[in-house]
Order: sequence, then structure tokens, then C-alpha cells
Amino acid sequence: MRESISISLPEEVKTELDRFTAKRGITRSDVVREAITDYLFIQNLRDLRGRLMSAAEAQGIFADEDVFRLVS
Repeated sequence: MRESISISLPEEVKTELDRFTAKRGITRSDVVREAITDYLFIQNLRDLRGRLMSAAEAQGIFADEDVFRLVS
């Protein structure tokens, strides 16, 4: 199921978005949907990295060399 949302953009961003979509033959929704999907993916990766870094540091792993030492 899809739902609509409303966002506000500065005029210059909307103008650039309109130029971009016209040039590529896609809709604003396409761009915003992909941008939000990418943003959420990146944020989830950052969260995961933060949790993994904390766990690694608790085990004395601070650099690539520490990992290589443990697996060699």
C-alpha cells in the first residue's frame, strides 16, 4: 500500500529537482522515494557500524591489523 506525504523544499532545490526530473524523464516521487530509501539504508549501516565498533573495541580490536592478527 502506498501513502502520500507532503514535504516543503526551498525554491532553489525544487527548481533543481524539476530540472533533474525533466532531463531524466522521471517523476519527483521517483527521486524522493529513491533518496529516502538510500538515506535510510545508509543510516542503518551507520547504526550497525557503531554497534559493531563498540563490540570490537571491547575485544581490543581497533584497526585492520588487529583483525588480521586474530584471523591469521
